[in-house]
Amino acid sequence: MATKTLTVTEEAYERLKAHKREDESFTDTILRLTGADRDVLRGFGTLADDEGFAEAAGRSRGDLEDAFAKRRERRERPGDDA
Repeated sequence: MATKTLTVTEEAYERLKAHKREDESFTDTILRLTGADRDVLRGFGTLADDEGFAEAAGRSRGDLEDAFAKRRERRERPGDDA
C-alpha cells in the first residue's frame, strides 16, 4: 500500500486525535470521517442560484405564518368555544 506524509498543525492533529478510536489508526479515522456517506454538506447551496427559489420560500413562510396567526386569533376570541 502506498503512503503519503501529511503536515498538519497541532490544532488539526489534536482534533483528529480526539476523533480517533482506540482500535483505529489515523488512516482508519480519516477514512471513517471522510467516507461518502458522511458528507453532510453534499448538495449544500445547490438551490442558492435557482431563480425564484428565495421568492417561493418566502411565500411559503408567509403562508405558514398567516395560518398560525389565524389559528391563534380563533383560539383567543372571547366566548368562542370552537
